[in-house]
Amino acid sequence: MKSVANKSIFAVWISLISNVLLTILKIVTGLVFNSKVLVADGIHNAGDVVATIAALTSALVSRKPADEDHPYGHGKAEAIASGMVALILIAAALLMVYKSVESFFEPPAHASWIALLAALVSLIWKQALYMYCIRIGRAENSRSLIATAYDHIADVYASAAAFVGIGIALIGDHYHIAYTEYGDSAAGIIVSYLVIRLGFKMGKEAIDILMDKNVTNEQLAQLSSIIYSVPNVKRVDSIRARELGNAIIVDVKVSVPNQLTVKEGHDVSREVKKTIMQRMKLVGDVMVHLNPWYEEGEEED
Repeated sequence: MKSVANKSIFAVWISLISNVLLTILKIVTGLVFNSKVLVADGIHNAGDVVATIAALTSALVSRKPADEDHPYGHGKAEAIASGMVALILIAAALLMVYKSVESFFEPPAHASWIALLAALVSLIWKQALYMYCIRIGRAENSRSLIATAYDHIADVYASAAAFVGIGIALIGDHYHIAYTEYGDSAAGIIVSYLVIRLGFKMGKEAIDILMDKNVTNEQLAQLSSIIYSVPNVKRVDSIRARELGNAIIVDVKVSVPNQLTVKEGHDVSREVKKTIMQRMKLVGDVMVHLNPWYEEGEEED
């Protein structure tokens, strides 16, 4: 698990360095060749630098062990970072909308092949980063790294829009087609909508985790099936499970035969916990409460 965690931290560092380099590339190229969509994309990337720093910080904080002030650990730091990334994505997308609409009321700039190449480099680079981060993030169930991966795919959308828009403008310049010089602005608005949707989805997921929302029905059904496989478990009375950082915390109430001794009941609860954690690797802890179960016809005290 430690090596996977180290990979996660390394992936965030790679993302941070990449975002800094791409921010410089886009803003400088956009200013030199007067490409507003590339400048807006560069500003978006500048926001990504802040988001990646938040992801890196949360990834380090979330792995701190529990202490006296935080007996449940620091896992929710990742959800907080994920929410911050969502807010930055939405803010950057709104800025892109503003810049795109603004450019419709200004004299169009001549498209540049260098600007087109910069957009293509960003698109390929960000797609590779997305695939790299999402693979490690899902392997470790790291919310902050998954949020960083989604941030990368939002950049892929933005770079694709810039590439298409600049490309349309270049074709229009070559063939003297009217209004094609505004292609990058139109593409920017469409992509901004997609980025805003992504930001709201990420924000909702982060809020659900912070509010201790139950895990999915499929995961609850899997937990129930595992518990029923343990000998002497007669009934599952309730199951609650929530995400805490990169782990799932489970609380269950089960009924066992009332004639069991305290030690036998303890053995059942220990077996329930061990079986769940063996079969569901994402589970970090299980709290088991035992209730007495009576055969039909027996009277409950």
